[in-house]
Amino acid sequence: MFPVARAALNLTARGIQHTAVRQAHRKYEPNFHDKYGNLVLLGGAAAFSVIWAYVLTQTGIEWGFSPVRRVTPKEWRE
Repeated sequence: MFPVARAALNLTARGIQHTAVRQAHRKYEPNFHDKYGNLVLLGGAAAFSVIWAYVLTQTGIEWGFSPVRRVTPKEWRE
């Protein structure tokens, strides 16, 4: 391996080690997702369920019913 490439790899490895050590000694502070993530997820799931329950039960939409054998032809007028 060339000396320049070896030196570059050593610098990269040393930088990664320093970053890992620095992050290991830092105190962990919860962010927004740690504090409120589950609450937001449950709120979204509840809103989704309520809205679809309303749409399925109250709007009167017929969902995918086939007209086969339900539609009868009209009498022919001459």
